[in-house]
Amino acid sequence: MTKIWFNRWFSVAYHYIHMIRSNPDQQPFVFYGTHPDPNHMHLQACDYAFVEPTVKGAEYVQFCLDFCKQHSIDIFIPRLHMYDIAEQIERFEAIGTKVMVCKDLTLLHQLMNKHLFYEALQHTDIVTLPAYRVVNTAAQFKQAYEELTSEGNKVCFKPTSSEGGMGFRIIAERSNRLEEMYGWVTLKTSFEDAYQAFASKDWFDDIMVMELLEGDEYSIDCLSSAEGELLTAIPRRKSTGRVYELEKVPALLDIAERVAARYRIPYVFNIQVKYNKGIPKLLEINPRMSGGLYISCLSGINIPYLAVKEIQGQPFDVPKPKFDLQISYIEQPIVLKSRSGY
Repeated sequence: MTKIWFNRWFSVAYHYIHMIRSNPDQQPFVFYGTHPDPNHMHLQACDYAFVEPTVKGAEYVQFCLDFCKQHSIDIFIPRLHMYDIAEQIERFEAIGTKVMVCKDLTLLHQLMNKHLFYEALQHTDIVTLPAYRVVNTAAQFKQAYEELTSEGNKVCFKPTSSEGGMGFRIIAERSNRLEEMYGWVTLKTSFEDAYQAFASKDWFDDIMVMELLEGDEYSIDCLSSAEGELLTAIPRRKSTGRVYELEKVPALLDIAERVAARYRIPYVFNIQVKYNKGIPKLLEINPRMSGGLYISCLSGINIPYLAVKEIQGQPFDVPKPKFDLQISYIEQPIVLKSRSGY
């Protein structure tokens, strides 16, 4: 029976574990999960759950190696500290553990830092980039803001090394601060507030000041071979609220083909783009399963399970994805444990 370990993942790994477990081939799996929070949601889908130490670098890699040895893990699907793990992938392979991670360390390093990857994409025709500047002083921030707005752009900013929406802000004029106190929490901040925050330090970690993209946002979930050959791509448009649309958009499928042909990212990756003035522009590329992959899999393609088959070297046919689907989701309560003993 194949043993699979998900380390410190997002809560949505709960879905991916169930998708692999309920595979159409009735292939049996045993799932291991680790996280510093023993009540973390993805652990609830695992057969065995353990508390993970809060260490980094070489210590974390050693923890991973020891865990794989102790539990005879066949497939390791990491999210946390992917680069550190990929650096030592030969040590995992030596003990019989296959690791679902990009082995190209230069590429992986670039993908995990938006500035580096944008620099690598300059002067290529793979995907259009938004206008941007990278800054780490308040003076540079002010100059970048003035240059971008003078070109007719609205402006936003985000740390170059962050996941999802962490640190993302939109620069906008504030109309009434008191009214804002009674309204929803917002991602908007004024230039003055942002400048004062950045000016509180002589130097800060890299911030990317960018053209604000105001059109439709798409995530393109991609399945590829171990060698990086693109097997399928599913564009998923963020609609209103919790509604998503799976759409066959030739321009986005072409972007997925070009990214795969150039970078050969193995197993599963995700391309995020957003339109502005009719042009799809890159937000980022994630060399892992995305947070919304379980929605894209309603196209009829069980991407997590097919990725597991691929890393095992098992042959399979990729179904043709179903498009023109409108999809949403709801929370589902589950019992973590019963204190009464019943």
